[in-house]
This record gives sequence, C-alpha cells and structure tokens, in this order.
Amino acid sequence: MATATAKKLKIRPLDDRVVVEPFEAEERTAGGIMLPDTAREKPQQGRVIATGPGKLLEKTGERGQMSLKVGDAVFYGKYSGTEIEIDSDKYVILRESDILAVQD
Repeated sequence: MATATAKKLKIRPLDDRVVVEPFEAEERTAGGIMLPDTAREKPQQGRVIATGPGKLLEKTGERGQMSLKVGDAVFYGKYSGTEIEIDSDKYVILRESDILAVQD
C-alpha cells in the first residue's frame, strides 16, 4: 500500500514494516521557555505514510494482514525503528510490532 508520498520518495516498506513521518518536537515548554534543538525531546509519535504488504506467515506461506493504514497517527518507543533522511525530511521505519498505540 504505497502512497503518493512514498512513491515520490521512492521507498516501499517490506513485510510488516511501516514508514512514519515523526511529528515536530515541541519548541517551547508548558511554561513558555524556548528549547534549543539539542534540548528537545525526540518525538515518539507520527503519521504513517506507507505500509508494507504484511508479515509472511511461516506455516501457511501467506501474508498476515496489517492492522495499520496510511494516515494513522501512531505512538512508538523512543528508541524504536531506524531513522532515515530523504531530501532533508526525516522518517522512521518501524516494524508493525514496534507501534505501541494508534490515536483515535
């Protein structure tokens, strides 16, 4: 299920992997203090921009169905996945099992 964005970037996730575009880190604290780039928390949520076809099941040889879809807002672990940069845009490639929750 590649999207127009994923096609433009020429990336297609394999198996049960998803490509997530992280949301921007907060620039200010709740008290209004500006944070420099080095002090900002690494984002742990983002939007799914592409999904793979699903995990290949060992016993049957069929593909498992993905529970995520393009456009889902998701939460993932702080150190999960692999960060990549394409045309100065940052993305994270994660396994579906690394996704902790989907925001309704």
